Amino acid sequence: MNQLKEKYLNNVVPAMKTALNLDNPMQYPRIEKIVINIGLGEALDNPKALDAAVNDLTQIAGQKPVITKARVSIANFKLREGRQIGAKVTLRGEKMWAFLDRVINIVLPRVRDFRGISAEAFDGRGNYTLGLKEQTLFPEIDYEKVDKVRGMEITIVTTAQTDDQARVMLDLLGMPFRKG
Repeated sequence: MNQLKEKYLNNVVPAMKTALNLDNPMQYPRIEKIVINIGLGEALDNPKALDAAVNDLTQIAGQKPVITKARVSIANFKLREGRQIGAKVTLRGEKMWAFLDRVINIVLPRVRDFRGISAEAFDGRGNYTLGLKEQTLFPEIDYEKVDKVRGMEITIVTTAQTDDQARVMLDLLGMPFRKG
């Protein structure tokens, strides 16, 4: 079993019982899935950029990403409906816990001038989105083979009813929120 999942079951769940004052164990928030997304506007001009992003995402997540397509045409961006413009991966189960463990303990401390992540990036329904400016923060990515630095969004989808419940759970898991 993953260390972070073990920490959730043994330490976080009992702490949430007192912190959130919930009676039923089924009410405790838990992490449902993690979605990693790379949007590539440059893929319209350079199709090889999409291949490089897919390779990077495969190495980071440990599974093959799905290529996302534009849903609507936008003339100002020279974008047509159906064009490939990004890639995403949805992680569940053990891969999800292993990825979150790597993000908290390895990736975030490698961010330059890191002072913690914003506690305001919740969506109102208990889901948290974290943006990273470069894929080279992950140890799986070989810096020598990177053609261009690309950012990504990591969305942690929880079963929490409110942002406060999700914040308490992620804080107890060790997510380094900015103080003050």
